[in-house]
Amino acid sequence: MKNRNVGYLIVGIAVLMVVIILIFNSALKDIVGQTCEHGPTCEMYDTITVQTNLSLAIAGLVFAIGLFLIFAKESEKIIIQKVKQKIPKKTINLSGLDATEKKVVEILQREGGAFFQISLMEELGVGKVKMTRMMDKLEAKQLVERKRRGMNNIIVLK
Repeated sequence: MKNRNVGYLIVGIAVLMVVIILIFNSALKDIVGQTCEHGPTCEMYDTITVQTNLSLAIAGLVFAIGLFLIFAKESEKIIIQKVKQKIPKKTINLSGLDATEKKVVEILQREGGAFFQISLMEELGVGKVKMTRMMDKLEAKQLVERKRRGMNNIIVLK
């Protein structure tokens, strides 16, 4: 439930409490009036007045809490969004690379900078040994980095 709805509910309960207190007070005064022999100076009237005032004070407190909930500002949700910054593409010096190594760099650039080594082997049509040696050379030139993922490597463009 929203705070405002709870506030209305509590105000309603407070009003109902006041009505019950007043009815009970009236009934007690009738009973005391019939049973007390001293008349209006009977001490029981003072007790009824104290009890009624105490009950009305409690009902007033409940009413005030209800009003507070009705008029209190709802808490705001804070939403934090992360903004992805576009990282400018680095220019990679392809001089000194053979044709297959250039093709690896081009494929990695096309795929967003990361690609599975097994998929790269299939696309280039090379074997495991040649692929491993080529990755060793490209890592030595600090163009790519191999990251182990289970039984596979992911080749990441630096």
